[in-house]
Amino acid sequence: MAKPASSAARVSAELAARLFARANASKWGLGAEPFRAALERSAAKMFSDGAPDRSALERYLSGLHLEDLALACACAEGNDAAWEHFVVEYRPALYRAAQALDPTGAAREHADSLYGELFGLQERDGERRSLFRYFHGRSSLSTWLRAVLAQRHIDGIRSQRRLSPLEDDEQVAAVVSPSAPADPDARRFRTLIKQALLHCLAALTDRDRLRLACYYREDLTLAQTGRLLGEHEATVSRQLTRTRKVIRDEVEKYLRAEKQLGDAEIAQCFECTIDDPGALDLRELLGSAAVRKDSEPERST
Repeated sequence: MAKPASSAARVSAELAARLFARANASKWGLGAEPFRAALERSAAKMFSDGAPDRSALERYLSGLHLEDLALACACAEGNDAAWEHFVVEYRPALYRAAQALDPTGAAREHADSLYGELFGLQERDGERRSLFRYFHGRSSLSTWLRAVLAQRHIDGIRSQRRLSPLEDDEQVAAVVSPSAPADPDARRFRTLIKQALLHCLAALTDRDRLRLACYYREDLTLAQTGRLLGEHEATVSRQLTRTRKVIRDEVEKYLRAEKQLGDAEIAQCFECTIDDPGALDLRELLGSAAVRKDSEPERST
């Protein structure tokens, strides 16, 4: 049984029926209730901080990639026709994304292993656990798949790095002089910035977050990032600039609305983080934001 949505995310039968028809979900033999449950999971993820009003909920759900959500839901339910369609339509693009990530073929292995998780080879409490359950329709299915693949590839790289010798880092640490006592206010401001960044990064679309991760976390070039996302190099550069501005604006809004900071304190937050970012690591933040969003299963539950 799928985890029930919170009362804040309940979708009326009438709204679910209209969206079900728009998604053309019946062509996969998908039942109305599994699709409604998928809508409620998506809404619960989006409105985790509070109950939306009826119009906001309908506006959000109507903006989802409904046909993709229906296909993913049908695949998770084990519909053969839906799964065959998915393999024919999406496997070539997934392999192209793997090639763009790593021409040596390492990412292709992650793409192959992904199919087992999508199909749901493992069971829990008598239910097949398909990775499709974690697709919520906020991005297109193809973008979500690229994001999951990229995250698996990144996790593989990080795992290899953890096995690398640490002698160089230890030698450097041994000769670094102790730093001056940390300013308590600076620590607090950096913590607030980190919280705001996590909130804002998790709210980005899968494509925007994947673009950031490729360029800033994995140090891919603009051209390599473009090949992965199917974008021109100039488009990647333009979109990164746009996303940075969005993050800057949203961080300020978050600090003002959620943390009740004034202009002076917000300026101090940015200033102290620029002067000394401390443990603020963009690579770590991008990874944490990915886990908080819907491109991967929640590992804490």
